[in-house]
Amino acid sequence: MAIGKTAATNGTPVYEICVALRRKPGAYSGLKVSHRAFFNAVEALGIAVRQAGPLEPKVTQLVQLGAAAAIRSEGAVHSHVRRALELGLSGPEIHHALIALTSTIGFPTVRAALSWADDVINAAPTGRKSARGDRAAASRRRHRVPSA
Repeated sequence: MAIGKTAATNGTPVYEICVALRRKPGAYSGLKVSHRAFFNAVEALGIAVRQAGPLEPKVTQLVQLGAAAAIRSEGAVHSHVRRALELGLSGPEIHHALIALTSTIGFPTVRAALSWADDVINAAPTGRKSARGDRAAASRRRHRVPSA
């Protein structure tokens, strides 16, 4: 099903089902178990906010990514980059959204957010490798000891 469609069983948007089924980081899962009612309320709020307006899910994720970068929340940047990639945004689109924040939140904060975004982009199966990763791999190939 495409984004924006609803599941036949209960009317929940398919995007929300995908978010719910996505693997959660361990710290998040542990807190969710110990504070179930609180986390259910927070997740319900997130769903309500995403459904409350005309923004497409991709745009909403980029807005939330920008907010996460602005408050220097590495975990939230990781989360919103993962969600953005799941929605079909590319690494360059995510980078551009972060770079566009430079005059608002400053270069050091943007640089940190780009690094955190690359943690996720480079780990994604379709993510591109960073220039640093490419240089490291080339260096290993150059310094490999030939086998006898």
